[in-house]
Amino acid sequence: MPVSTFVLPASLALQLVSGAAPAAKPASSPASVKPAATAKATPVYSQAVAEKLIGPALTEGHAYARLAELTDGIGPRLSGSEGAAAAVQWAMRGFKADGVKAWTEPVKVPRWVRGEERGEVLATERTRAHPLSLIALGGSAPTAPEGLTAEVVEVTSLEQLAALGDSVKGKIVFFNHTMSVPADYGRFAGLRGRGPAAAVKAGAAGVLVRSLATASLRTPHTGSTRFEPNGPKLPAAAVATEDAELLHRLLANGPVRVKMVLGCSELPEVESHNVIAEVKGREKPQEIVLISAHLDSWDVGTGAHDDGAGVAMVMEAARLIAKLPQAPRRTVRVVLFMNEEHGLHGARAYAEAHAAELPRHVAAMEMDAGGFKPVAVSLRAGAGGQDLVRPWLPPLVALGAANFSAREAGGADLSPMAPARVPFFGVEVDSSRYFDYHHTMADTLDKVDPQDLARSTAAVAWMTYAMAEMPTTLARPEAPATPPGAPAPAATQPKATGH
Repeated sequence: MPVSTFVLPASLALQLVSGAAPAAKPASSPASVKPAATAKATPVYSQAVAEKLIGPALTEGHAYARLAELTDGIGPRLSGSEGAAAAVQWAMRGFKADGVKAWTEPVKVPRWVRGEERGEVLATERTRAHPLSLIALGGSAPTAPEGLTAEVVEVTSLEQLAALGDSVKGKIVFFNHTMSVPADYGRFAGLRGRGPAAAVKAGAAGVLVRSLATASLRTPHTGSTRFEPNGPKLPAAAVATEDAELLHRLLANGPVRVKMVLGCSELPEVESHNVIAEVKGREKPQEIVLISAHLDSWDVGTGAHDDGAGVAMVMEAARLIAKLPQAPRRTVRVVLFMNEEHGLHGARAYAEAHAAELPRHVAAMEMDAGGFKPVAVSLRAGAGGQDLVRPWLPPLVALGAANFSAREAGGADLSPMAPARVPFFGVEVDSSRYFDYHHTMADTLDKVDPQDLARSTAAVAWMTYAMAEMPTTLARPEAPATPPGAPAPAATQPKATGH
């Protein structure tokens, strides 16, 4: 694998491993969280192992080079597409080159194809026509070939839509909102995920949703929407935030009519694959520490932050752990899930196929929040979890991640494991800019900082090793009333909802 030139100097990397370099406290770290023990405390781990994992992660550039192969070489990877199939084979080749045993497991996935998409605000006596920057939502129905033309009605909630009753029949429902920071994603994602289904029940002809974005250069953000199985569907698209503001201003002065053309189609399900890889444990190989990311992406951009970065991190963690002179106590299993973006079929298939093994999954992590710098470690476990993990945190001091988050670990692809009470852990990253690029044409390699990616890769490799090597395991949490993966207002965990 070619080595990126964007790497840390070896001298700085050694300082980071030893904890000699100063560490700034991440802004997202709650003041009430007890900090990690200092690096001067008697370690419960081997300093040599820490150097063998963190040093190469920071200096060799493999994670960024791997991400470049996936994004520039494979490109978009919507489940069911040729790109997704190519990514499966790419991952298998990568594991083989790394000396890590790997295999594929089949999963049926939906096949949705985008097709043509365009729109415009029609001229009136007051204004000339305006083009709309829009993008179809995954699962949308197509318009008629000549397009859909209808009056627009603006709402800001599902409750407001319900209150309008029959007045929305035959119209295009415009879901507007005020998302401005990552924490707003959990507040407003339901407008995209559930809004079109609610609109079709109300008799609407189509839907426009303001993009779930924290920044925009007229870059609309796609994402999945869910209709009832075998129920009616309608054309649904997201509009760039600039065009959402335009619609809002125009509607304040009178009726607005929009024409939208969507050529998307739903094809029969196809067989795809999750990719699984393992480094066998030396003492307790039956106990599994799972680290994961999703291999698929949307069909716009090249999925660099979502979730190519996560794929690169967990594959690199496995490579580095496999190179150690001695394997950790427990087995490290990597899962690259298929179809996180458009239905979680891969996650459900894994949980079903490995149901008998889930009681032996002693920890699981999903990296799906972008390739940004690490800021904290998160847990979802029974009592005593932080006390058990804290002695293993000093190698993360200079990476800025040797503290615990107040938020629980989780992830969309992990949610099917929650009923089995699998403990979750995570390396949280600074995702304050994640929703600038999420699900857009702008989610490309140039948006990922190589040194940030290297630091998070180092943190992932070390925390994975810690979970696999520590003498005792995390206590299993109580079964959740709502599985992790439900919307949560967490700036450092923007993909808690998935899709």
